[in-house]
Amino acid sequence: MLIRAKAPLRLSFAGGGTDIPPFPQEEGGCVLSATINRYAYGTLRPREDGQICIESLDFGLSVSYSVEDRLVYDGKLDLAKAAILKLGGNKSTGFDLFLHSDAPPGSGLGASSAMMVVLVGLLKEFKSLPLTDYEIADLAYVIERKELGIQGGLQDQYAATFGGFNFIEFLPDRVVVNPLKISQDVINELQYNLLLCYTGKTRLSAGIIEDQIQRYKRCEIESIQALRAIKRLTIEMKNALLRRDLDVFGELLHEEWQQKKKLSPKISNPELDELYEIARREGALGGKITGAGGGGYMLLYCRFDKKHKIAEKLRSEYVIGVKGVVEKRSPETINPKIKTGEIEVIAEEIEIFNKSLTPPFEVSGENLNIAEEVRLEYRYIDLRREIMRRNILYRHKTVEAFR
Repeated sequence: MLIRAKAPLRLSFAGGGTDIPPFPQEEGGCVLSATINRYAYGTLRPREDGQICIESLDFGLSVSYSVEDRLVYDGKLDLAKAAILKLGGNKSTGFDLFLHSDAPPGSGLGASSAMMVVLVGLLKEFKSLPLTDYEIADLAYVIERKELGIQGGLQDQYAATFGGFNFIEFLPDRVVVNPLKISQDVINELQYNLLLCYTGKTRLSAGIIEDQIQRYKRCEIESIQALRAIKRLTIEMKNALLRRDLDVFGELLHEEWQQKKKLSPKISNPELDELYEIARREGALGGKITGAGGGGYMLLYCRFDKKHKIAEKLRSEYVIGVKGVVEKRSPETINPKIKTGEIEVIAEEIEIFNKSLTPPFEVSGENLNIAEEVRLEYRYIDLRREIMRRNILYRHKTVEAFR
């Protein structure tokens, strides 16, 4: 028997920050979000030998232990361990867990929380627990935020559990998920006009959120006013969507981003500001960094006839100088697939030396159908391709052998 589960990743259009305690308990918060066709996936396969094996394709990690072993939070697949302990998965005859996601943690798309919802869903079925959607979302929040102490808001777990377009209210004593009846033609227009751009790095949201919380607790006027403005803009954006006034929606997206940056100086940086200004100059009506900020994905709203121009500008290979601090990544954001995956640079200053044009072909491609004259014209780029490097080395070794 196999048990499978998947939970969607989400785009948060507005309201992020108002869902982070203690603001919702004191003034109430709200978020406008939609899930996308990218997912966190999980498979549970029962076994009878008293062993539990967890494998994550994203982190390239696998851990095994007995159901009688004491689980330790050591930075290795702690999300899965916490879910197993909370739902009594260790009180069983054992099982295998296979986990993977369409986006890495730290992308700003709610990937970690979506994975927690997947884990709760798998273990709910495995243990035959009668949980409602609200209970699944709340349990995922409790495990991630309270059991593991990972700072963040409430929105991601509810978005991943309920799916679709939602206006989610975070009241002092409860959460209310209001599904929005968005017509298909509006959804089609959003798909035409929205552009999701990867900024080139993931980020650890905990430091950003901690700074935001402390500023609110210190009663900093700018932070409190920004949260109240974000809450107001979220309601206005919801109304614009329902009225099918998408240009206003895009403009409000810009206003919301300006307010969100006031919550903490860590939410944006010179590199992100430069990318956003490029997009605005090329015709984007509005945009924001998804999630807590600091990196991940940038969401832009553009008119359909400007979208391709904006995408081309943001795709350019810039030569930049970065001044900042090298820090060790937290265990959940380490990328084992690259040599520098255990560290990241927290940028303080970024200087653009050269705004280079988009290459005529992909440097990373191997089996590319490139005209010979194009390769010769851009020989300096062609020689950067991995297949060309291997060919040159092979030729060198062949000639050396003959000599």
